[in-house]
Amino acid sequence: MSTPWQRTAEGANLLSADGGLGVTIFEEITNLAGSTGAINLGQGFPDQDGPEEIKDRVRQAVLDGANQYAPGKGIASLREAIARHQSRFYGLQVDPEQEVLVTTGATEAIAASILAFASPDDEVLTFEPFYDSYGAMIRLSGARHTTVGLSAPGFQPDLAELEAAFTARTRIVLLNNPHNPSGAVFSQQVLEKIVELANRHDALIISDEVYEHLTFGIAHQPIAALPGAAERTITISSAGKTFSFTGWKIGWASGPAELIAAVRTVKQFLSYSSGTPFQAAIGWGLDQGDDFYQGIATALQEKRDVLAAGLQQAGFAVYLPQGSYFVNADAAPLGVHDAAALARRLPELIGVAAIPISVFCHPEGAKRHQSLLRFAFCKRLPVLHEASERLSTLRDLL
Repeated sequence: MSTPWQRTAEGANLLSADGGLGVTIFEEITNLAGSTGAINLGQGFPDQDGPEEIKDRVRQAVLDGANQYAPGKGIASLREAIARHQSRFYGLQVDPEQEVLVTTGATEAIAASILAFASPDDEVLTFEPFYDSYGAMIRLSGARHTTVGLSAPGFQPDLAELEAAFTARTRIVLLNNPHNPSGAVFSQQVLEKIVELANRHDALIISDEVYEHLTFGIAHQPIAALPGAAERTITISSAGKTFSFTGWKIGWASGPAELIAAVRTVKQFLSYSSGTPFQAAIGWGLDQGDDFYQGIATALQEKRDVLAAGLQQAGFAVYLPQGSYFVNADAAPLGVHDAAALARRLPELIGVAAIPISVFCHPEGAKRHQSLLRFAFCKRLPVLHEASERLSTLRDLL
């Protein structure tokens, strides 16, 4: 068995298909974008702020003295807003006092949930490709990370493979829906199968739903709302993606009181408390009308379509996402089968940065995605038009 420091080192170096890029490739691509003046479509953060009304409430909270520790589980007004949100959109009834926990972004909620329930004798099942922090946190827990592969164009799991991946040791199935990095929204059939298998194997479901309001022409379906799911599901989301305030790091987890209590116990030794002046402002934001939520999805869909058209013009095969910030593009039609190598060339070659999908996979799983790149479209429209112009020159330069 590995020692704690070895597990920590392994968790901090999530291996990818090309031998150890892991989380460091994000830094590498960002540095390349900075040094070349490239448009950075590698990282998933917006290049403009969210609503001024929310920012005004943070300013006022600072002036009013909301600058010390918030309660460990979050201020009451935000927890109550989260409970109203879950009821309003999905019909989920959660007790804001016992069944909601405010966290330092969704990443901390994921980390605390995995560390609360996974041990070295367990397996944690994710879909592959997977958001990079999943692999790192599973390794830190000492559990075994198992996966079910997703493939283009639809990125939906094969149900027989999903069933075969569950074992007597499966403690957690970690779901990301809408999915990063593929942009897929899982079908009702897939969600129902996950619930069936979780019940059969007495596994917990951790559902990362940070892109819940960023779907295109399809409504988000939280897995906790399906029959047989609520009692074993921790639902996670955050303000960063919905309101375009990723730097504020306000997230939350909701679910049965006994599960949330265990997550809270871990969280108190991670950050204890999160962003006091931001919390009330985000609570106000969650109560905004349907037109606000429809507007952010509509605006983002326009951005998706602009970038997708540019990628198609450049010669990529484009897999149009149903949600999230990201579009996947296959470089194989351009004669390129090593997307990681291409990602390193793109900033200097055409002034655009992207991330290879292979780094979101274990080495074996990376083989099915060797020619895929992930591009973020959560940028201003003029930036995306400029990126598309630059991409249009790629075919002639390869």
